[in-house]
Amino acid sequence: MSDGSRTSRMRRTSVWLEERTGTRRRAAGSGQTEGLDREKITAAAVRLLDTEGLAKFSMRRLAAHLGVTAMSVYWYVDRKDDLLELALDAVEGELEVPDADAEDVDWREQLRQSAYALRGLLRRHPWASGTLGSFLNVGPSAMSFQLGVRRVLLRSGLPEQQADGALAALFSFVYGHAAVEASWHRRCSEAGVSSQDCVDALRSTVGVRPEYAECGDGGEGVRAEAVRPVEQRDFGVALDCVIAGIEAMARYGRGATPWDRAAPVIPPQPPAPEDR
Repeated sequence: MSDGSRTSRMRRTSVWLEERTGTRRRAAGSGQTEGLDREKITAAAVRLLDTEGLAKFSMRRLAAHLGVTAMSVYWYVDRKDDLLELALDAVEGELEVPDADAEDVDWREQLRQSAYALRGLLRRHPWASGTLGSFLNVGPSAMSFQLGVRRVLLRSGLPEQQADGALAALFSFVYGHAAVEASWHRRCSEAGVSSQDCVDALRSTVGVRPEYAECGDGGEGVRAEAVRPVEQRDFGVALDCVIAGIEAMARYGRGATPWDRAAPVIPPQPPAPEDR
């Protein structure tokens, strides 16, 4: 391998932008391990990430998990980042692509279902939240789901040129929510306490401080909602706000926004006496 080829691969933006999938898939040779392939390595990586989390993941730990040498893994995957991208797209394959041709289903409900499905995926695989901001997320499973949701979104009547921004708002909301939730549970786990124990401790500590009285729940301390991640009810409220914004933009039509149309007309003011 030339130095130029090695440098080019190390600077690669995404494993999915390679001309060929899997640059190390060569003809059978002594470097290969019988019964091992990229799909099996990816599946094992997902299991390890689910069990131990992103911080502890390494190619050596994965090789030990598979019962092979690290070089055997590198025969099929060039680097750790490539494998994380493959694992991310593998779990995104669990998402059901919404049917944009289902005329009997309200597009708003389809967006809600897709958002809840994505949130559920990120809760089952908390490590995935930590990879979404690091990679382009343009694997086949991710793109299939994103394009399916985009087609549903266009059923709202939103102009084509605004669709990508609206889609980004929807996905960014779910990603951000999931990242906060994952960080909360990880912090509790690292501290050796349950999420509920942490909530109870915060309520009893913060609840006695007068500056937080507006967060009170009628004499029993601080409301749990004030000191814990957004739960199912609040996620739904926030999601409805995002969808309502999309609907409002679609209703006001091409190139206009509600605040453009609704802004009051301020009449010109007469000049001040000293200016006359």
